[in-house]
Amino acid sequence: MGFWDHIDELRWHLMRAALAVALFAVVAFLNREFLFDVVILGPLKNDFVTTVWLCQLGQWLSVPSLCMDNSNLEIINITMSGQFMTHMYISGMAGLIVSIPYVLWEVWRFIRPALKEQERRAARGGVLVVSLLFIIGVLFSYYLLVPLTINFLGTYQVSGTVHNQIALSSYISTVASLSLSVGLVFELPVIVWFLARLGIVTASFMRKQRRFMIVVILIIAGIITPPDVFSQIMVFLPLYGLYEISIFIAQKVGK
Repeated sequence: MGFWDHIDELRWHLMRAALAVALFAVVAFLNREFLFDVVILGPLKNDFVTTVWLCQLGQWLSVPSLCMDNSNLEIINITMSGQFMTHMYISGMAGLIVSIPYVLWEVWRFIRPALKEQERRAARGGVLVVSLLFIIGVLFSYYLLVPLTINFLGTYQVSGTVHNQIALSSYISTVASLSLSVGLVFELPVIVWFLARLGIVTASFMRKQRRFMIVVILIIAGIITPPDVFSQIMVFLPLYGLYEISIFIAQKVGK
């Protein structure tokens, strides 16, 4: 195939991927009540599964700070088209997240013919692994990091005379950016696999940087969680586990 033939082939793959995103976005747009009342605004409710579980755990461990109350957080809209544009934005983000496996599969279909048989075998199952890691990261962020972050930032006050009224756009931005960024962070094992195959990263190098990474992960966990040790540990352990898994992957690739 010539250069323009490849471009034409890529265009059809991208069009099918964009069509899948648009289709799921329309479905999300038509289910507004579920999308916002249950999913987006769910972490604000006291009956949210994470809030209930953490409160029960806090009572058992005698750690009162784990009983969060985000129901008093007031979300306001300050622009005429704010709620409609937010509806459009969240529908698009939902369509993208749900269709990620299909989008990655279309990218893989475009790349696969250019690979040798050995390379195809090495990358077998890659789309499934990348999709699962991303979805697990998004769910981990939504069910744990988002409620903790909302509780900390939404109730933080520099003075008792300054009250928090959170703009809808600010709340949505926090939830969406945190969920997507953590979803991408969970792709660390895949990134390390590629870097190890290229010889850029080795298991010995990652072991030497282990102490430094522990400090970095602890700082991140301390920033996004309430000021108690138990919450920081709950966030620290999965992130540090990803780093150890990445070391194991780098070691396997090195062999």
